[in-house]
Amino acid sequence: MDKKELTEQEIRTRYITPAVKNAGWQEHQIREEYQLTAGRVIARHNTCIRDTNTIKRADYVLFYNFHTPIAVIEAKDNKHKISDGMQQALGYADMLNIPFIFSSNGDGFIFHNKYSGENEKIEKEISLLDFPSPDKLMDIYK
Repeated sequence: MDKKELTEQEIRTRYITPAVKNAGWQEHQIREEYQLTAGRVIARHNTCIRDTNTIKRADYVLFYNFHTPIAVIEAKDNKHKISDGMQQALGYADMLNIPFIFSSNGDGFIFHNKYSGENEKIEKEISLLDFPSPDKLMDIYK
């Protein structure tokens, strides 16, 4: 099957999750469909309801340990460019105060490093095989 025909969920299952796990991330460190907001409150007359259509969820939030989110990954289907999810992922990272942001369409990743030095690029493309391990990201963070 052509990769362009796969849905975002299939891209995540076949390419992104295996790349993350192959880099050494354990199941308990990977949170998929991580809820960021509860949704907009709609007040009408004497009642209030939540609009569940406005709930924001990150495709992945990676935790170094149970209480330390360190990276966010935004996935897109393969009809999009690798970088097409970056703006969305940056917004999620700002909400959670996360330093490392990734965008992927299953071909590779764009890695945005908020802690890049003067001689480093803030964003760079990396292959699926080069996804950083938890310890690598924590070393950069420290």
